[in-house]
Amino acid sequence: MGWLDNQVTLVTGGGSGLGRAVVERFIDEGASVGVLDIDEQRLEDLESEFGDDVVTVAGDVTSIADNERAVSETVDTFGKLDVFVGNAGVFDQNVSLPELSDEDLEESFRELFDVNVLGYMMGAKAALPELAETGGRIVFTASQASFGSDGGGALYVPAKHAVLGLVRQLAFELAPTIRVNAVAPGFVPTDLSGTDSLGGERGVVSAEEFDPTNHPLEITPSAADYTGAYVLLASEFDSRPMTGSVIRADLGRSVRGITEVSRSAVEYITEDVTD
Repeated sequence: MGWLDNQVTLVTGGGSGLGRAVVERFIDEGASVGVLDIDEQRLEDLESEFGDDVVTVAGDVTSIADNERAVSETVDTFGKLDVFVGNAGVFDQNVSLPELSDEDLEESFRELFDVNVLGYMMGAKAALPELAETGGRIVFTASQASFGSDGGGALYVPAKHAVLGLVRQLAFELAPTIRVNAVAPGFVPTDLSGTDSLGGERGVVSAEEFDPTNHPLEITPSAADYTGAYVLLASEFDSRPMTGSVIRADLGRSVRGITEVSRSAVEYITEDVTD
């Protein structure tokens, strides 16, 4: 028996990276999974690999209509919805405020917050009626950047702080019927997309570039290493007393911090002026 036997879940951004690892683990634990993702090829790959255990919907998490369609197709296929996982996201490539032009700042802010915050809200909103029927759970992907600086740049970090606020507010609003929690991963070796206005390139620090000695656990995790926390929060019984909680899976960074100090924005400004 799995932790998620007979449970139906919907995962946004489930076509790649951490989202795909969550989809795979949920299926291994007995769940049926709907996936909303913008990349049709990756959705086809999921269907090929998992067959009747998944239903996929190509769409944009910033569209309420696409979120509602994903919920509807998941329920039409599997009969209900027990868990919504808001996971789709984009990255700012660690850009600092001085590095952003006025135009890039406005465009990138809107794009990143639309996907990383509004997308979560729209997904949750679309899922609410079905989750109310099942006494379901919402699980968001937060980040170590939800709690401190230097987990991204001037756009990503504030957006992940907003996700923490969203978890707490929705947990308050939706209790006692729907539980709302989150997982806050540390380093995840995935090809997270950048914002279009900053070039749209995929890429964060690769596993080969990551220095595990900067964190107390001194391991280089895979995306799959984080999925157990999602299973726990998605479980009908095993996280029953939890709402408004965030599991910090940050390799121990929160107990010590990172040892390598990043280049400061002040250095950037000074260098720019002197040049």
